[in-house]
Amino acid sequence: MAEISRGQETSRSLWYVGTGKTEIRTELLDVLAPGFLRVRAMYGAISRGTESLIFSGRVPESEFQRMRAPFMAGDFPFPVKYGYATVGRVEAGSYDLIGRPVFVLHPHQTVFDVPIAAARPLPGNVPPRRGVLAANMETALNAVWDASPKPGGRIAVVGAGVVGILVGFLCAKISGADVTLIDIDPARAEIAKTLGLSFALPDNAPKDCELVVHASASAAGLTTALNAAGDEATVLELSWYGSNPVSVPLGGAFHSRRLKLLSSQVGMVAPSHRATWSYSQRLSAAIDLLEDPSLDALLAPAVSFDDLDVVLLKLFTPGSGALCQVIEYP
Repeated sequence: MAEISRGQETSRSLWYVGTGKTEIRTELLDVLAPGFLRVRAMYGAISRGTESLIFSGRVPESEFQRMRAPFMAGDFPFPVKYGYATVGRVEAGSYDLIGRPVFVLHPHQTVFDVPIAAARPLPGNVPPRRGVLAANMETALNAVWDASPKPGGRIAVVGAGVVGILVGFLCAKISGADVTLIDIDPARAEIAKTLGLSFALPDNAPKDCELVVHASASAAGLTTALNAAGDEATVLELSWYGSNPVSVPLGGAFHSRRLKLLSSQVGMVAPSHRATWSYSQRLSAAIDLLEDPSLDALLAPAVSFDDLDVVLLKLFTPGSGALCQVIEYP
């Protein structure tokens, strides 16, 4: 490995610096330390749900520590260098990995150094652009573990964003499962069809489901989820609302139908797998699940990293319609 000294390599990264404000900052990288890799970013992805809350300053103070992402810099609420979906090519640090594309839970940055263990090599059948879905797939996989769907069950997923669609995609792999995506945007029907899923608008949502996963991050969506649940069904709440208060309709048939409202969050491995699965194993499994080319339907046309400070304002506007916004690095 050729020595890389401080001052020979500069990097640019996206920072959230105030409510509705971002900027791209330049920094010098240190000498590459033993046991580390230097990775040059190829593609990244914006997590619309989480990053829109950061962008708008809606991370609750109680979650300032739990919300910290790997390799994040700064402190909440601002300024913070944040993000967790980057695919890059290894330039130095390990002869076995040089030239290979890897996924890293890293903020949006052109080139960076990480411990070797933090980089997950992409399998040959997962192209780098699709690899940016790894973090969302990991969240979806953990949610399915939390939900424990049964073979032959009737399943509804309310909220056809990236994570919701991926949950539906994984549930459809369960033998005999009947999975319906529910969303207010009729355009999501085409994506559901591509992935072999049924689709319904909220007014036509199925009833008496054994499992309902809610991922719309809205009170209206949660109401739809509770109404779609059958007797003694589980409603898995996968949304994160930040500091927004949410009205939960626990009257009506909630008690008489003995519904179970369960939360899921990727910060811990699901209890059903915690004894035998590490975080590293879970992320590797999520990456392997990206081999299906139909998942490319979730990827929005790439935007340049250099244009992010302009693009984000539009992307985080409600109703923008974008699913997984891909970043292309120079």
